[in-house]
Amino acid sequence: MAQFMDVHDGFMGVTPDQLAEAHEADLAIEDEEGVHFERAWLDAESGKVFCLSHGPSKEAIMRVHEAAGHPTAEVYELTAEV
Repeated sequence: MAQFMDVHDGFMGVTPDQLAEAHEADLAIEDEEGVHFERAWLDAESGKVFCLSHGPSKEAIMRVHEAAGHPTAEVYELTAEV
């Protein structure tokens, strides 16, 4: 399975608890698309959230995020690691 990093905007004022709730919303439905969300990080100053996941395609990642209520079109396949 491919590994992906996605970026969300508009999370200004989000607390760590709210980030955890958003991550849990993804986890609750991820099996429907055959993906798994590993972790999520918040940059509170910029309001950006970064999610690391594995799945069959970036479109599958996008569908889960949309269904969970926090869509993004900014999904990147990670093809190399050092």
